[in-house]
Amino acid sequence: MFNSRLMTALAFTALGAGAASAADLSRPYFKAPVFAESYYNWSGFYVGGQLGGSWTNQSWVNTANNSIFGDLAPGQGFGQRSSGIFGGGQIGYNWQASNYVFGLEGSISGMNNRGTVTNTVFGPARDDVFNWRTDWLATVTGRVGYAFANNLIYAKGGYAGVNNRLAVSDTTPPFTGAGSASAWHNGYTVGAGWEYGVTQNWIVGLEYDYAAFQTKSYQLAGAAAPLVYTFDAKPRDIQSIVARVSYKFDPPLISRY
Repeated sequence: MFNSRLMTALAFTALGAGAASAADLSRPYFKAPVFAESYYNWSGFYVGGQLGGSWTNQSWVNTANNSIFGDLAPGQGFGQRSSGIFGGGQIGYNWQASNYVFGLEGSISGMNNRGTVTNTVFGPARDDVFNWRTDWLATVTGRVGYAFANNLIYAKGGYAGVNNRLAVSDTTPPFTGAGSASAWHNGYTVGAGWEYGVTQNWIVGLEYDYAAFQTKSYQLAGAAAPLVYTFDAKPRDIQSIVARVSYKFDPPLISRY
């Protein structure tokens, strides 16, 4: 009797286990979703603006003088450093390969770097009074950088050109006169910066640039021409630090598996 009850219990236990297994087999199977890592894509066209400060290191040396009013002899000259507000706009394109970003950018900026130097070689009287300024800077540069998360660290380099003006006046009798000249100086620029993608389209950043330029000849004889009062002049270098903001036109959010 005991054996019969034991066999019956074992049979019901086996049937229950089989039913449970069948129920498990009938449950639907769902595959876990693939994890997608989002990252910032720097590729695309962008436009923007920049604002900051700049420093110009200006120099000019007399190369010829047979004017009546000019007081400097060949080999004599001056140098002066001045700073001012610097700002403008940029347009460019970036192309990204993995974490590396390559780009081409053009910019044009205005500045108010200027100065005045009085030549007192003949005493305290106001003889030659020189005025200079650098006012427009244009660049075309290549960029290469490394991107991580929403950050981009980059270096840049390429062409730079600047508009420069030099003027002189002598209002002290008996010999008076004045003259001025402007020239476009070609040169090069190098720099480095950091940018951050705030949203899918808006980018902010900071940048430092150094630019150096060629020497040009300035004829300052004015109305005394064809007499000459000639100088070799140039903005020896211009340094700038700016804050940047740019708008990128194509959506930069991509999924990487």
